[in-house]
Amino acid sequence: MLLTPVHAWTQADYAREQRWADEIAPAIVVGDPVRLESRSGRKFLAIYTAAPKAGGGVIVVHGLGVHPDWGLIGTLRSRLPEHGYATLSVQMPVLAAGAPGEQYPPLFPEAAERLAAAVTHLHGKGFEKIAIVSHSMGARMSNYFLSHAANAGVAAWIAIGLPGLVSEPAAVKIPVLDLYGEKDYAAVLGNAGTRATALRGIRGSAQVEVAGADHFFAGREDELVRQVRLFLERRLR
Repeated sequence: MLLTPVHAWTQADYAREQRWADEIAPAIVVGDPVRLESRSGRKFLAIYTAAPKAGGGVIVVHGLGVHPDWGLIGTLRSRLPEHGYATLSVQMPVLAAGAPGEQYPPLFPEAAERLAAAVTHLHGKGFEKIAIVSHSMGARMSNYFLSHAANAGVAAWIAIGLPGLVSEPAAVKIPVLDLYGEKDYAAVLGNAGTRATALRGIRGSAQVEVAGADHFFAGREDELVRQVRLFLERRLR
């Protein structure tokens, strides 16, 4: 019997994760590195940042092929605690450098396990209300988690620059903020109308386009944090 070969790009690159962990952890100034473990036994890096009198816990999820202190993710994980939300920024499984986004769906089940472990970790710290704030491919992974978990333990989801559509919106069942930039990628902008239609069926959801912002909110970080904070205040307080 002939076996179909598995493309190397569909295999999670754990060595790449470890190199990032070795580089990032010693350099963290705001927050503390922690090691979480998924149900299947895989250990992975997360960065926990406490907040005085925190009103809730926020899981921060990065995009394609990066790490939990990268770019706008680093901004969100370090600045949301200033507004009363503890953050847990989680390393998602990644492929080899250069792997295209269409090769990532085989990693979604493992990503869901990591998000479940992150929820458990925040519950263990006493947080009853938890939100997910995720960017780009991380938003797709979060969508998979929320639509497949029988009880995700999450009260709200903020999807930043979600490429394509909200998958299985009827299964999400929590308020969603669809947040994107005026100059975002075509896959984000071209599907905004369809996402808005889907979100009308999810109570408490909203869609916001930020003027002048690109996919990474370069130069618009303050507005990114403000929009995320406003939605969290309505859903977690």
